[in-house]
Amino acid sequence: MINYIYPAVFSFFATIILLMFALKFFPKWKMMDRPENYDLKRAPIPYYGGLVIFAVVIITLLIFVPIDARLLGVLIGGAMIAGISFLDDLKNVNPFIRLSVQILAALTIVVSGIGIDSITNPLGGVIELNQFAIEIPFGFTAIEFMIFADIFTIIWIVMVVNTMNFLDGLNGLVSGVTFIAALTMFILSIGNHNLIDQSTVATLAIVVAMTCLAFWFFDFYPAKILMGDTGTMFLGFLLAVMAIFSGGKIATAFLVLGFPILDAFWVIIRRILSKKSPMKGDLKHLHHRLLEVGLSDRKALIIIYLLCAIFGLSAIFLGSTQKLFMIIAMGIFMFAIGSIVVYYSMKRSQ
Repeated sequence: MINYIYPAVFSFFATIILLMFALKFFPKWKMMDRPENYDLKRAPIPYYGGLVIFAVVIITLLIFVPIDARLLGVLIGGAMIAGISFLDDLKNVNPFIRLSVQILAALTIVVSGIGIDSITNPLGGVIELNQFAIEIPFGFTAIEFMIFADIFTIIWIVMVVNTMNFLDGLNGLVSGVTFIAALTMFILSIGNHNLIDQSTVATLAIVVAMTCLAFWFFDFYPAKILMGDTGTMFLGFLLAVMAIFSGGKIATAFLVLGFPILDAFWVIIRRILSKKSPMKGDLKHLHHRLLEVGLSDRKALIIIYLLCAIFGLSAIFLGSTQKLFMIIAMGIFMFAIGSIVVYYSMKRSQ
């Protein structure tokens, strides 16, 4: 455990120090949010806090983790995600350009050697995804592309990246949920006694968890600073990668992030059925619905934290078959909560 204490402590206090610096200088540099764009009647808040998260995570990894091809892929892919997201925070970037960079970042992860080669069958056995491959010429060599495995990996990363961006609707929501998810993956990584080395992903997980915990103290309602797309998408990228780095934890990630993922799917489907762009934001997410029925920001946050923590704890103690049943139960529970919240929201608006 001593190997994880140093990066955890370093990332926690480095985040606090840099956030105090940001609170002092971001207003002077006019790095503030634009509440009028969202019809919010409040004073501007320091923005671009995701730059702090990005800087702390990258610096901590460079100091405490030996660099290999896979970690280099994480650093490069993460920089691509943070870079395009920062540009989007500065000036709205075309959604297709953002999506293209996300796919390219996911491809970087695949090329570095991280991917989903197989999925545990909850009914027994393993579903292999790496049985079909093609070779793609690349300079003086060739890259072997596992058709099903690598496409599944790319879809997974892009999905989680955008899910975390959709989640960013309440102060402290992304930082709190990411802390819970990363801590869950850390516990699973250090408790995994198989032959796969989990030290890199465990270090990455505890660094992300402690960075988010430190940011949460400044981000929890009412927020003193906002992370913006730079933070939400970068954290989504890291969570997606951690779930497939050195042993698959996709079911675990899906349980912890299940409510945000299902909410994102529901929102996208609803926007398409309403003939609206699925990339255009609105105020109809689950956390917005909770506010509509009369809950305060803090109560809505606590409810979502508890749901993510409960399902995250179940992921630690349950086997593959039990996780499948928990995912099904979560879907039913999500549908029930959504129906109740929408009903009372419509009733209050009458």
